Amino acid sequence: MVRRCRKLPEAPLGTARAGTAAGRRILIVSDAWRPQVNGVVRTLATVAAELAAMGHAVEVIGPDRFRTVPLPTYPDIRLAVLPRRALTRMIEAFAPDRLHIATEGPLGAAARAWARRRGVAFTTSFHTKFPEYLQARTGLPPSLAYAWLRRFHNSGAGVMAATESLRADLAGRGFANIRPWTRGVDLALFRPSPREDWGLPRPVFLYVGRIAVEKNLRAFLDLDLPGAKVVVGDGPQLAELRRDYPAVRFTGARFGAALARAYAGADVFVFPSLTDTFGLVLLEALACGTPVAAFPVTGPRDIIGAAAPAVGAVDADLRQAALAALKADRTACRAHAEAYSWRACAEMFLAHLVPVDGAG
Repeated sequence: MVRRCRKLPEAPLGTARAGTAAGRRILIVSDAWRPQVNGVVRTLATVAAELAAMGHAVEVIGPDRFRTVPLPTYPDIRLAVLPRRALTRMIEAFAPDRLHIATEGPLGAAARAWARRRGVAFTTSFHTKFPEYLQARTGLPPSLAYAWLRRFHNSGAGVMAATESLRADLAGRGFANIRPWTRGVDLALFRPSPREDWGLPRPVFLYVGRIAVEKNLRAFLDLDLPGAKVVVGDGPQLAELRRDYPAVRFTGARFGAALARAYAGADVFVFPSLTDTFGLVLLEALACGTPVAAFPVTGPRDIIGAAAPAVGAVDADLRQAALAALKADRTACRAHAEAYSWRACAEMFLAHLVPVDGAG
């Protein structure tokens, strides 16, 4: 069992409390957390809020509570420095009855080490294909990183993965106890109108997301397509791509209603990534009635594949996918997104958590 200790002062972010006696005390440890802006953070923050609304006490421990250093080549992401002692105090102060380790960075590794020392059961999740990211940035063979990730996740009671194709890939690499955990979309925020008037030639082909090498953006920007291209987002490649593609409209990051208008105002959402494990932006685009064009890889293959051509196209030729997606049905796109609920996502997550004492 987790030993109860004096509770530390709570950080202003990361805690969602609810007071019902039947509620669980759920602790999520994640190296990806606010103020980072990415799909992992959106997923964890939304699921934590849903769980709190269901009557559970939820706390997220992220790098914002520690001294940090920037991730090499990606300064917007900061990593906790030597977090073990402070993290141990925070875990024992909260005294969870369910522990989930969301990421494999310094905080995830420290939480895993603490749990193994104490004999505490925990779950993990696989959000990002870091081996492929490392290969894109450093040339390191993915097999080396996957060997470490396999040891990391197989020491837990189960690893959650978002799509069928990702689960099959992980199983083929020797990962064990793989559990399905889908994603959701905010259907009230992301909707078909109002639409952004870009003032650009139609059709408008849109990308939304991080502007980074692992997103394979040049595969989109180099396409010979009619109309115009728009890129919404920020990241370490932004200045370089602005210089190299002066005809492309780069807006910087957008949030909330402004982001929803951007999706709705496009004719096709183009997703060139080869390494994402899901792609929340796919659901956001579809919820705004905008069809998707992508490569036939994990994420798009699961979300778009069976529903094509009504909601978009996946093709090894991204140009052909983009042109085919112009023929999709915007009403069908919205209907397809409506099948994805954040409440169902949170309930699935909750069902996979295990008692810290290893009981049934």
